[in-house]
Amino acid sequence: MKKLLTLVFVSVLGGIITLSAYKLFIEKEQTITLETTQEQPNFINTSYDAKTINLLDAENPDFTVAAENTIDAVVHVKNMSTVSSPTSLEDLFFGRRSSRAQVGSGSGVIINKNGYIITNNHVITGANTISITLNDNRVYEAELIGTDEKTDIALLKINAPEDLPSIAFGDSDASKVGEWVLAIGNPFNLTSTVTAGIISAKARDLSGQNSQSFIQTDAAVNPGNSGGALVNSRGELIGINTAISSQTGSYIGYSFAVPSNIARKVVEDIMEFGDVQVGVLGVVGSALTSRFADENGIETTQGFFVNEVEDNSGAKKAGIKSGDIIKKLDHVEISKFSDLSGYLKTKNPNDIVNVEVLRKDNIKTIPVKLTKSEIISVDFINMELRNLPTSLKKKYDIKNGVMVQDNKNEFLYSRVGIRPGYIITGINDIEINSVTDISRFAEKHGANAQDEIYKLEYLNRNLERKEIIFDN
Repeated sequence: MKKLLTLVFVSVLGGIITLSAYKLFIEKEQTITLETTQEQPNFINTSYDAKTINLLDAENPDFTVAAENTIDAVVHVKNMSTVSSPTSLEDLFFGRRSSRAQVGSGSGVIINKNGYIITNNHVITGANTISITLNDNRVYEAELIGTDEKTDIALLKINAPEDLPSIAFGDSDASKVGEWVLAIGNPFNLTSTVTAGIISAKARDLSGQNSQSFIQTDAAVNPGNSGGALVNSRGELIGINTAISSQTGSYIGYSFAVPSNIARKVVEDIMEFGDVQVGVLGVVGSALTSRFADENGIETTQGFFVNEVEDNSGAKKAGIKSGDIIKKLDHVEISKFSDLSGYLKTKNPNDIVNVEVLRKDNIKTIPVKLTKSEIISVDFINMELRNLPTSLKKKYDIKNGVMVQDNKNEFLYSRVGIRPGYIITGINDIEINSVTDISRFAEKHGANAQDEIYKLEYLNRNLERKEIIFDN
């Protein structure tokens, strides 16, 4: 018993000594510092109620009203098409067809009570029939009114026995980076899905060719959302959801929408003219960069630098000159080419645009009457051709020709080898000097224009003269 008590006493004493040593030699004193600022407090006048409310709304956004007012106007678009699959030996033996039915899915937005629906061109491409499912599960077959591949917009029409819910167009130019938005659509066939985010950027170009002008947002968009609505907190349509940035095929943080001002102009043109009317400013150049500004002794790094003004264009007639820096079109500031091209896509030929230019340290505002695109570029047998810039003709001593801007003619691209950058100088021994000559040839031969070509003369990218004789 005495031994046990002695052992307990020694153990307790050892613990006390160890704890005391730790407190004395090892543990450092901890201090808490309260940081104070010497800034004066901000006093807000009571007349600032509106700003206080806006701040509260920003911290606690409520989208229920916007969602309720728009969700019934977003529809499910189904694209039924027939695709060909590789023919097997069994198909040949039994005489079976190698084609099969395929169903694609996307979204659309009812834009007026009469049943006009806007969607993406890629949602309905190749469709044999197009089916529309409303939010109340009613199904209608849609008529394709028209499409515009460049902006990826298509217009459909359904006939319902009563007025349909619709979404009013908003002003996408007035939308701001950081503004709350809703994306409404049918991702993965999940109908009537609403996601929220903010506008991350405007006038975003994904092609690298300065031809696009998307609204970028972080509202979640997935396959099936294409053609759906991007609306602001007031429930106004400010974009048509079109694309996502992804390495997996699904949403990873950013999505892109065609601005409503562009989409609205496209559908109005389709309804009135049957195709899209393009208004052209008539300038050739590039967006300013820091390096370009330094090399050319320019103090500003924002704007569009005009290298050349197209002959017969509205810009030429109005007095815009090479060396001008375009800073604004009407109320829209221009910092990159997609700002300029995006705004012009909302305009028609003969519209007046106030162009603010910086010329030798002076700001000038010049009204310009936009001209038709046919004086500068033209679509011909699935090729986009444009006039040669005068500077290019002088630099390389090119007498005549039109440049291939884009070529989607499979035969001329794959079999003949006509590439963007090639210069077509003659067709059937007719000298081609401008797109006007191309337009005349197209008007003369109509839909059979390609079949009527028996000789094609052109310069390749090395400016080597080539000639092809077709056996028609």
